[in-house]
Amino acid sequence: MDEEIVLCAASSYERKFYLNPEFEALPESIRQELQIMCVMYTEDVGGILMVIFDGNGNLELKVDHEENDFLFDEIGSVLKIKEMQQNRRELFEALEMFFRVFYLGEDIEPE
Repeated sequence: MDEEIVLCAASSYERKFYLNPEFEALPESIRQELQIMCVMYTEDVGGILMVIFDGNGNLELKVDHEENDFLFDEIGSVLKIKEMQQNRRELFEALEMFFRVFYLGEDIEPE
């Protein structure tokens, strides 16, 4: 599996949040936390934030913005991404495990 799968995304341009329908099985509290995280990011720095899984099941935060968007805060974006990675590490690790078990079919060995 080499392709990326989008878990969710938010856009400051369209003022919308998208959750991939394949992940409707996630608990409501997790879906809400993802929505709040993504929308707050786009409200703070602008642009588009995508939460994706790579082909190995690793969670990545990808940022994009329109070329002529002079209000997009590139420095703020980098800082906000680092902050989210630190503050939501447990959530991201749990999502990676969920993806590896249910989508990649990996067996999780108890430690």
